[in-house]
Amino acid sequence: MGKFITGIQQVGIGVKDACEAKHLYKVLFGMDVLIFEDKAAAALMTRYTGTEVHHRHAILSLNMAGGGGFEIWQFTSREPVKPAMLPRLGDLGIFAVKIKSRDVQAAHSYFSGLDNVKLSAIYTSPDDRPHFWLTDPYGNHFNIVEGDEWFKTDRGICGGVVGAVIGVSDMDKAQHFYKSVLGIDEVVYSGEAPMHDVPPEEPAGAHCKRILLKKQVANKGAFSKLLGAVQIELIQNTELTPQKIYDNRYWGDCGFIHICFDALDMDSLKSNSTKSGYCFTVDSANSFDMGEAAGRFCYVEDPDGTLIELVETHKVPVLKKFGWYLNLKKRKEKGHKRLPDWVIGMMALNKIR
Repeated sequence: MGKFITGIQQVGIGVKDACEAKHLYKVLFGMDVLIFEDKAAAALMTRYTGTEVHHRHAILSLNMAGGGGFEIWQFTSREPVKPAMLPRLGDLGIFAVKIKSRDVQAAHSYFSGLDNVKLSAIYTSPDDRPHFWLTDPYGNHFNIVEGDEWFKTDRGICGGVVGAVIGVSDMDKAQHFYKSVLGIDEVVYSGEAPMHDVPPEEPAGAHCKRILLKKQVANKGAFSKLLGAVQIELIQNTELTPQKIYDNRYWGDCGFIHICFDALDMDSLKSNSTKSGYCFTVDSANSFDMGEAAGRFCYVEDPDGTLIELVETHKVPVLKKFGWYLNLKKRKEKGHKRLPDWVIGMMALNKIR
């Protein structure tokens, strides 16, 4: 189960202007390393785009402090659609992305100096750790939490993606999916109570079932040290009739469109997922070219239809200026060993300008 994934590779964020967004997230969260930028048709995703093939502009950026990155995604063949109303805590889907920080207080002070974001107060989580919420100019929520491990220690106060807050309709079914299919099975906290540590403009005190699941840093996988641990917080708001965040909209429209996990053995992961009752809905089967990167990608849905992407990376740019790309398919015989730190560190030279 957990042996099939290493960490969160990226979270997909649908936007109206990908170029604007890549610079915004560089400033906010230090996502300044460009892994790929690609314009093409999303031909395999018609199940989620109204049975039509739509074109898109996709950008994958990372923060080399560690954690997952952002896949910034913009429709170019249609106007991206915003939700009719902002997601509420407990609505079904990815409500917020968790960003790790070395110093939560310092991060709060930094963001307080920016005029294009909204901040909550600093709260204490059920496991007694400081955290706060940030809402970006597009209305997306981010949960800034303490980070426990880092790839580069000379970076800013924030790292990359460590997890997500996901609204669910049935806590037992949701736990079964994230534990049995993805292997995120360590329970950090679990309970049912009024929730007061909420984002700006979200009403406090709603009665919620709440559980934080964690997967420790993997000891194998080319990028496992960079990606780090995984935290998935499931929220079931028992006072709310939940709506699907992407109801009547397409995958790729504005907001958090998917969570993408780095997969080690896609065939075994697919078999395990099917046995657990969750069949893959999309499977590229072979290596899919994303311009400067390539891999096999698949999708599976959690019990409420939240989209989980799984990627087995085949090619990744290390130093694009000199044409240096890693072919990870050739490394399988090495047992999915971690790449040397210096090799991953070279990726930092591919900057967003």
